[in-house]
Amino acid sequence: MRSANQIFKSLGGALCAVLLAYFLYHPHSGPELTIGTVNNADMILMQRLSREFEAQSGVKLNWVVLGENILRQRLTVDISTGGDTFDVITIGSYETPLWGQRGWLLPVDDLGADYDYDDIFDVVRQGLSYQGKMYAAPFYAESSFTYYRKDLFRQAGLEMPEQPSYEQIRGYAARLNDPAHNVYGICLRGEPGWGQNMAYVSTLVYTFGGRWMDLGWEPQLTSPEWIQAVSFYVDVLRKYGPPGASTDGHNEVRALFANGNCAIWVDATSAAGYILDPSQSRVASTTGFAKAPIQKVPNGAAWAWSWALAIPKSSPKAGAAKQFIKWATSRQYVATVGARYGWVLAPPGTRRSTYENPAYRRAAPFAELVREAILTADMTKPSVLPVPYIGIQYVGIPEFQAIGTDVGQEISAALTGGATVEQALALAQAEAERAMRRGGYLK
Repeated sequence: MRSANQIFKSLGGALCAVLLAYFLYHPHSGPELTIGTVNNADMILMQRLSREFEAQSGVKLNWVVLGENILRQRLTVDISTGGDTFDVITIGSYETPLWGQRGWLLPVDDLGADYDYDDIFDVVRQGLSYQGKMYAAPFYAESSFTYYRKDLFRQAGLEMPEQPSYEQIRGYAARLNDPAHNVYGICLRGEPGWGQNMAYVSTLVYTFGGRWMDLGWEPQLTSPEWIQAVSFYVDVLRKYGPPGASTDGHNEVRALFANGNCAIWVDATSAAGYILDPSQSRVASTTGFAKAPIQKVPNGAAWAWSWALAIPKSSPKAGAAKQFIKWATSRQYVATVGARYGWVLAPPGTRRSTYENPAYRRAAPFAELVREAILTADMTKPSVLPVPYIGIQYVGIPEFQAIGTDVGQEISAALTGGATVEQALALAQAEAERAMRRGGYLK
């Protein structure tokens, strides 16, 4: 039998060139999916592993990866106008029930018995459902808690309680702030946006005893609780935070903590695996975890969120899209990440089987704390005061995306010194009232 090399020689140079061009450059003939997703660590890992899905399924994936604020704006415009740019979109527990109600998404409760829906935590499924139908499949879920440097605490003779108060957090940040050595007492999200600085500030407002709106849908942004909570936020970040905090979103603050530049960080539980991965974090061996801090009340001190994959109703490729979503959010995918990259990096927060897995529990000392935070975060009672909405780091109405972003801009101005806290919240109150009137909530 002749070798491939001999065959090619006998065919002649011109024909070889044609054949080679065909095999190398012939367009992919199978289905193609365009996926819009956020640029965080778990989604980047999913992209890396998705080459295996492409090889198994024959489906080609085209990725559009954007920052959180930009992604939300682009997806909202595309889906609300009936655009067909995306076949799979990364959205959360805020958008999913609202968009499902409007008929913008296809249900994903038909992925098959082997998908094991009962393995998904009830609170996660409920957050991604409307009238009992699931409109997005959870890739990972999270709450929020406290990260801290055990080595710095030990050196200063400090001990982090299981659930600190915000007054304790202020004291610890003051003691551990060491800008001369590029270590700051506390790092928090400062980038404006309803899913950036306001995700954290909302939890702060709730534990200070406040709420976004009263039972008549009147915004409460000039209440004493809002003023106290935002004053705390501005004060600790100005005194003990890193320079340029007003531009730091989740990814930037996570990188600061992983690099050893923060003594304390209150943020998403989903970052814990990244922080404990020594290939990505300088503080993997010295990081401790505690519950989210509280001030006056425990209500809403920790948020509840899920990043999930959904299918716009406008996509003509629902079959292939469901095939991909089933692969990316399955028990098997979690096991693949654990086996390939280490169990500490397995997508957290969604499935009971993950938290029952001894390998995950050994690798992730934060596992039980995260599971408890997710299961006890009550989106129906975020405030100690009565509210007409659901959600902790968001208000579950369509208008909140704009309201939260506007308020985030005003609070950012207070953080940078462009306004006092009272001035910023007065402007935020006026903007929120206008939005609620336009939406028909107020007369």
